Amino acid sequence: MGNDLTRQIILIAGPTASGKSALALRLAEELNGVIINTDSMQVYAVLDQLTARPNEAELARVPHYLYGHVPPSIAYSTGRWFADVEALLKSPEIIEKTLIFAGGTGLYFRALLGGLSAMPNIPEEIRSHWRRQDSQLGAEKLHEFLVLKDPLAAASLRPSDSQRIVRALEVFDASGRSIVEWQKETGRALIDAKAARKIIIEPDRQWLGLRIAQRFEAMMKEGALEEVKALLSLGLSHELPAMRAIGVREIAEVLAGRLQAEQAAELATIATRQYAKRQMTWFRNQLGDDWEKLQYP
Repeated sequence: MGNDLTRQIILIAGPTASGKSALALRLAEELNGVIINTDSMQVYAVLDQLTARPNEAELARVPHYLYGHVPPSIAYSTGRWFADVEALLKSPEIIEKTLIFAGGTGLYFRALLGGLSAMPNIPEEIRSHWRRQDSQLGAEKLHEFLVLKDPLAAASLRPSDSQRIVRALEVFDASGRSIVEWQKETGRALIDAKAARKIIIEPDRQWLGLRIAQRFEAMMKEGALEEVKALLSLGLSHELPAMRAIGVREIAEVLAGRLQAEQAAELATIATRQYAKRQMTWFRNQLGDDWEKLQYP
């Protein structure tokens, strides 16, 4: 991308609630930088609190990009994010800025550094079919289907990971090839991995668990209930990624009178801790030794 390969670029990865945004903000202020969202849930509008997007005061301190710019009615993909970043890198307003990519979505970092895998177009009838099957039968049953159709992909996916299972089934039905084979056909990277400073935050697990609980408690006090109420009022499919954000289902149960707020907070906190654990495992297994490990507190 021309001078995108020579300008200063910093990548900050880490699990949820680990302090990525605070570090990105500090570095952006020190280095005349901009912050580019690298988290698949923070792209969605409406979910300000539940996705822990930077608040108005933080947004005012340095320029932030690709935060809250996608309606929750859209199933935003890694490919869409890649295209948005590619367009952003051509913008004159950031041409001399330090670029700081911060987030917790490993596939976004992989695409940024290694290029995006070519993927087939998915006919709408195939997409709709597997989403209905997921809604009616659940992830584990769909995983059984995937074992029969595409055992290579099935072996790499958790039986509970419905979003990726559905994607693998879509790709196989549309192309007759495993999604694993498609993923090997990478394209052009957007940044030079060797020139970028790459940081991965590896927090103490006990500290992170406490921080997650405290953060969700704060979310509940600062408008998470109202956010979910607004989201539900849109009448969206429960299969959309935004509807699967941690906390949405739990708070929906509160709004329906089936859970107390304290119970919802406890369940969402447990789910967030489990998610953070999966993120740390992914980063540990997928990111190379050239990533700078930042361990704290």
